[in-house]
Amino acid sequence: MTYCSVFQEMTVNCSLWQENSVSVKRFAFAKFSEVPGECFLLFTLILLMFLVSLTGNALIALTICTSPSLHTPMYFFLANLSLLEIGYTFSVIPKMLQSLVSEARGISREGCATQMFFFTLFGISECCLLAAMAFDRCIAICSPLHYATRMSRGVCAHLAIVSWGTGCIVGLGQTNFIFSLNFCGPCEIDHFFCDLPPLLALACGDTSQNEAAIFVVAILCISSPFLLIIYSYVRILVAVLVMPSPEGRHKAFSTCSSHLLVVTLFYGSGSINYLRPKSSHSPGIDKLLALFYTAVTSMLNPIIYSLRNKEVKAALRKTLGLKKVLIMNR
Repeated sequence: MTYCSVFQEMTVNCSLWQENSVSVKRFAFAKFSEVPGECFLLFTLILLMFLVSLTGNALIALTICTSPSLHTPMYFFLANLSLLEIGYTFSVIPKMLQSLVSEARGISREGCATQMFFFTLFGISECCLLAAMAFDRCIAICSPLHYATRMSRGVCAHLAIVSWGTGCIVGLGQTNFIFSLNFCGPCEIDHFFCDLPPLLALACGDTSQNEAAIFVVAILCISSPFLLIIYSYVRILVAVLVMPSPEGRHKAFSTCSSHLLVVTLFYGSGSINYLRPKSSHSPGIDKLLALFYTAVTSMLNPIIYSLRNKEVKAALRKTLGLKKVLIMNR
């Protein structure tokens, strides 16, 4: 039996209808591949990325929490980013891996709604948090004398709460809006998780209001934070260019480069997926983009921050060294 043959789940699971209703009770995710052996290769690669992402983000969050030298606004936001990445991958990857190695490609309507809520919560929260991180770097470089007062602990906490809160509100609103629709079938979601566009394609009736709501949310919660990030980095660039010291310019660029690279990876794939016209959507490209911003970027983020930041690397070595000592003492 090939690994791809596990996807031969009975289609009867997709034909469970509510009595006297047109809404399906259960969905099924599309097959990844029909090529023998390709499913096992995908499972191995995605599992490896998931483990690297989980381990790296957990280590960064733990290191920042346990290292007093990293108790600054920049690393406070970085710890929040790591926690968001952990939740982001957990909302999608485990179910994807299960679909790759078992016949359980199906998901209940309630399970699909739950997955959509958490995926939206963590995704929108990350958009807002990346904007807050850019604002923090802008104040640090453009107004260093006022940094301590403008980015106090209270301000940082409020920015983090607003980021998480916005994600929660948008997640609840979008999930409720989508699952108030009737899904007439077919009930196979042409995707590997319960994302908004593939689910809308299965809804019966007029979905123009839902599509408009998704576009508005994308503009407000994806484009608006991105514009704030662009504005912050324009100010940073102007401030850096007028610095008289080459060492100061190098330090400023190195401080911002990691965050800018993460922003490019996350927003690049997400914006292409959610802001391009409906007519240009392709299931294959959508899946590739979704895999990139759910698995690849989450794996790269801790690598980018740990390799490009001397303070994080030093704290990580100290944390890992302490763990080794504790293990040896046992």
